[in-house]
Amino acid sequence: MEYRVGIGYDIHRLVEGRKLFLGGVEIPYVKGLLGHSDADVLLHALCDALLGALSLGDIGEHFPDTDQKYNGISSVELLKTVNNLVREKGFSINNIDAVVIAQEPHLEHFKKKIAARISSVLGIEENSLNIKAKTNEGLDDIGRKEGIAAYVVVSVNKGVLK
Repeated sequence: MEYRVGIGYDIHRLVEGRKLFLGGVEIPYVKGLLGHSDADVLLHALCDALLGALSLGDIGEHFPDTDQKYNGISSVELLKTVNNLVREKGFSINNIDAVVIAQEPHLEHFKKKIAARISSVLGIEENSLNIKAKTNEGLDDIGRKEGIAAYVVVSVNKGVLK
């Protein structure tokens, strides 16, 4: 059996006039994330982690912001495409560990909903996924409520499909 690990990171600026999506869930907040797609930093970092585990580059290579077909697209659709690549290569997801860094909004009450959404999209058990929410203790751009970032680590295996 072959095991692999990938890491992903993303950050987007918070702006007025956009909805906020994290992990495929709309989060009520006065600002949203700026980006070509819906700018869901958590799903973007997850896509990058999965692509990295398979040595398939990064999200920008697969879904370039210069391609208008991705303008405003839900990042859930991007994750579905990446998950299909994982399966086509004969891999399955063992576990996902994610950290979302946001001074605001507070995400404690959304973590279970986010985990349920991601596990549903990927077809994995919720206990294979962990979501952590952190603030930046008022430091830097995130601490000043100017952006949100996410880090994700995944492990995948080949040989036993779930």
